[in-house]
Amino acid sequence: MPVLTTIRRAEYMELTALFFLQGAALGMWFVPLSTVLDAHGLHDIKPFAFAATALAAFISPLIFGAMADHHTSPVKVLRGLAVATAVTMALASTAIKLHWAPWLVLALIQLHALCSSPTWSISSTIIFARLEDAKKEFGPIRAMGTLGWMAGCWVVSLLNADTTALAGYSGAVMWLAVAAFTYFLPTLETSKTVEHLTLRQRLGLDALTLLKHPDHRVVFFTVALFAIPISGFYPFTPPHLRELGLQHTSAWMTLGQVTEIIAMFMLGGLLLRWRLKWIFAGGLVFGVLRFALSAINGKAWLLAGVILHGCSFTLVFITAQIYLDQRVEAAWRARAQALMALMSGGVGNLIGYLSTGWWFATCAGTVGMRWPIFWGGLSVAVAGVLVYFLTAYHGIGSGLTSANKVETK
Repeated sequence: MPVLTTIRRAEYMELTALFFLQGAALGMWFVPLSTVLDAHGLHDIKPFAFAATALAAFISPLIFGAMADHHTSPVKVLRGLAVATAVTMALASTAIKLHWAPWLVLALIQLHALCSSPTWSISSTIIFARLEDAKKEFGPIRAMGTLGWMAGCWVVSLLNADTTALAGYSGAVMWLAVAAFTYFLPTLETSKTVEHLTLRQRLGLDALTLLKHPDHRVVFFTVALFAIPISGFYPFTPPHLRELGLQHTSAWMTLGQVTEIIAMFMLGGLLLRWRLKWIFAGGLVFGVLRFALSAINGKAWLLAGVILHGCSFTLVFITAQIYLDQRVEAAWRARAQALMALMSGGVGNLIGYLSTGWWFATCAGTVGMRWPIFWGGLSVAVAGVLVYFLTAYHGIGSGLTSANKVETK
């Protein structure tokens, strides 16, 4: 980590606070959502409620990423999205609490997802733009987002809101805090390319050009494929924990964030010593082990699987974000991060939430859930992603467009 001046320390405080607040807001909604829906008789719509985020990721990130690159400051884009997310989260929570029609609950959850899905890639763009050395500095700053996620989950459990709409209301308040905090951030300059933009550019679809680069394409596809089995972790681990007698599931789920933070602080050193290929591969191996341990179907084994989630998540998803910041020119970075959000949160999660929901129903036996088969199947799926990555990623050099003319390793 480079030596920080007083000004740099103040800047670090701003960046870490942004990720902390946003992580808390996301955790307060996403982690307890499964148990909240179950408690209000909405179990049948749960796969579709989680898939709403994936559907939104096909639309929002690229559009708002293009807006941040071409039209207005990413800080202003984040501010507007944070307010909209707070309002829609409160509306969706009210619909759940008052037992509105399931289709209306789903519609409000979808509207909330459209507002929230671009926020993480926009925040990442804001932070990357202010870092001197992303390889060394991004990991520790990103760890604050994980700490915020954990803090949000702890607050939900301390409020005994794991199964109530209060979790969503708390998250809405936190999103308003994110919006307020953006007024303390400096406005970033945007590319002066607003005139003569095509519809394709305004919608951010020109980011698909990045897929022409062989290494970029493998990284994008690996993240998307990995997100498919990962999608089963969030909605189905909490009910498994409760079945094994572990209450306050939002708090137990934060065990994964402990190793996530450790991995983020180690990531800078790993990036300097290891090839990217082996960092990605290490994350995929942890993914295989995480589901394999959960398949043993015991308290200690399931918690061990939860703990390994953090290492797996960091070494794949966070490394991919740093990869894009290092390999893509500045004028394309918001769209590159948005495309990553689309591939993981859109393609991967949409297929993942629907397919793991089907797989969960298939594994449900007449005498109870067959957890070893369910988690074992997800472990095999991650192993398939690992094989694809190891055979497809080679690090073959410069890109095919001006957006990615950089050395790859």
